[in-house]
Amino acid sequence: MEDVFDTRCLTMSILASPSMANFSGVVHGGELMKLLDQVAYACATRYCGQGVVTLSVDNLMFKHPIPIGSLITFLASVNYVGKTSCEVGIKVVSEDIKNHFVTHCNTCYFTMVAIDTKTGEKKTIPPFEPKTPLEIKRYEEALKRKKMREENAKSLKSK
Repeated sequence: MEDVFDTRCLTMSILASPSMANFSGVVHGGELMKLLDQVAYACATRYCGQGVVTLSVDNLMFKHPIPIGSLITFLASVNYVGKTSCEVGIKVVSEDIKNHFVTHCNTCYFTMVAIDTKTGEKKTIPPFEPKTPLEIKRYEEALKRKKMREENAKSLKSK
């Protein structure tokens, strides 16, 4: 069988269980954040072939609550790669599996840094060359976010 996996992308799905609920009976935001971090780790590690750690998260906004019993699907992709870090974009959708109704709950962007798990030193990541129109669009948008993060970091240092 031919290898059908694209190491730049990852799809994961889980069922929203009662243990994930907050006091309003929907998935707790902290539970979703933990899952997002795991998805970003899996996507980046799969691409890099080595361990990564989370450096930052951009645009994590909870647009729609996720009811317990929903199927949560995480659609992740490596959008940009620098020397030792990469951006992983994640789209979250919840599905009412009884009624086949899908809701886009959020989209966010993780910056992950490759490290040597024994020494803690940063490691080089394989280069990424966007090819398809969608990859090129995501790459260009990731560059804009990177520039904004750098500008924000500079302004914080000057204060």
